[in-house]
Amino acid sequence: MREGLATILNLEPGIEVVGTAIEGRDAYAKVTELRPDVVLMDIRMPGMDGVEASELILRHFPETKILILTTFDDAELILQVLEKGVHGYLLKDMPSEAIVSAIQAIYNGGTVLQPDITAMLLKELNKTPAVTPMQPPLLNANGNELLGSLTDREKEILALLGLGLNNKEISDQLFISEGTVKNHVSSLMAKLGMRDRTQAAVFSVRHFK
Repeated sequence: MREGLATILNLEPGIEVVGTAIEGRDAYAKVTELRPDVVLMDIRMPGMDGVEASELILRHFPETKILILTTFDDAELILQVLEKGVHGYLLKDMPSEAIVSAIQAIYNGGTVLQPDITAMLLKELNKTPAVTPMQPPLLNANGNELLGSLTDREKEILALLGLGLNNKEISDQLFISEGTVKNHVSSLMAKLGMRDRTQAAVFSVRHFK
């Protein structure tokens, strides 16, 4: 799959595959050497898995964008890796066109959160009565206190972020302008101490059922 995907991506205008890796440590070594703009990261790998590798890469090369390729049964691991600051996740069996679009989106500063996977995460988390607390620097207080600082509208938007909706979809659902949504998203991220909407979406999944 790795080599096949590399071949397909190399055919895309504006995309150059500069290297491939077999597991997490190898991925970190290749990033150190080649300094790619985007890394496509698996989660379950022998040796160092995708959670550890993503954390290591982002700690030392925070400008690198990481897109997770995952399966439906990786619910807890998806949440763990998103908490490390990766820029999105996509199912492995998505068509190559979707993967190309996702690469372009995160390269241009966006995030990729598949609504069907997010819905699965919510379903899995709702099976358990307790919510696993997130680790710093995502939170500087407990979840309830932070949620209490949000306005009702910000809570609405936070819930929709957790479903993977983008600003346009949120604006359509709430009958407000995209600009207003953007302002609310910026405000709630500042209040929650988040650096991007991906982390806000993970917070929503973890704490805002």
